[in-house]
Amino acid sequence: MPYTEPYDVLDEKTRDISRAITSLKEEIEAVNWYNQRVYTTKDPELAAIMAHNRDEEIEHACMTIEWLRRNMDKWDEELRTYLFTDGSIIEAEESAMGKTGSSAAKSGSSLSIGNLKK
Repeated sequence: MPYTEPYDVLDEKTRDISRAITSLKEEIEAVNWYNQRVYTTKDPELAAIMAHNRDEEIEHACMTIEWLRRNMDKWDEELRTYLFTDGSIIEAEESAMGKTGSSAAKSGSSLSIGNLKK
């Protein structure tokens, strides 16, 4: 497991969060692999097996996200902002940031830090 900071200075909760994030990355990667295999195999039975496996990995990823929501600051707030919403995701972000309208989405720009010229 890759740690960017010395293992012995990390508390157990931080190590568990790292374990969860590493597992989540692995689950998402497996979803991608299985999904590609579903759509490239010519064998319908193999495609069904791979789709089942992909869906199991999605379940595992969702379980890990829920654990992170319960155990790591900020996950709950962000998930409540974006998941199970209708409409533009960009507008949900603007609303959460206190902005109105969708000027960034309409202009085609993404993130902005404003004018840097004095």
